[in-house]
Amino acid sequence: MSACLYLHGFLSSPHSQKAQQLMSYYQQHRPSDELVIPALPFEPETAIQLAEDTLTQLQQRHSQVYLIGSSLGGFYATFLAEKYQLPAVLVNPAVRPFELFADYLGPNTHFYTGEVHELTMTHIAQLQALNIDPIQQPQNLLLLLQTGDETLDYRQAAQLYRACPSWTEGGGNHSFEQFIERMPTVLEFIRQHYDV
Repeated sequence: MSACLYLHGFLSSPHSQKAQQLMSYYQQHRPSDELVIPALPFEPETAIQLAEDTLTQLQQRHSQVYLIGSSLGGFYATFLAEKYQLPAVLVNPAVRPFELFADYLGPNTHFYTGEVHELTMTHIAQLQALNIDPIQQPQNLLLLLQTGDETLDYRQAAQLYRACPSWTEGGGNHSFEQFIERMPTVLEFIRQHYDV
């Protein structure tokens, strides 16, 4: 039995479309696997601590653990995959979010809860501390990109993860259209690391 830790993006939640699609997919196609989708805190330092604690718990229960991360969650998943030498699938991942987020300093409203969070330079510094460049274990990372991403410049991810296995599609958007239809590709990549 294997376990998947899914990390959502900035101001997103386990109620996002991708997270809900994943839950349905695992219930239907992989009912014996454990899928965990934590609600990541706004503060990067707290978010990565929760993700790391959750990962440690999963590793205590399962010999085969992998990550899927979307957007900022892809940035977090990269850090954890490199630290723990685990396979991870990165969906339109954020690259150098500490630079991008300079434009978001100040109050930000959570898309799902309506809570208002204050983005500060402390948060920017916390993100910088998690940056992995260059990638040390490219064989462990599968990059899924859509060139129509309206939030992030897909070329930055294509450059950073250039040595990694990748799947790039023209068009699409930041949420990655038809993501759930790529799950066979995702699981085939994981299967190369584990017998899942």
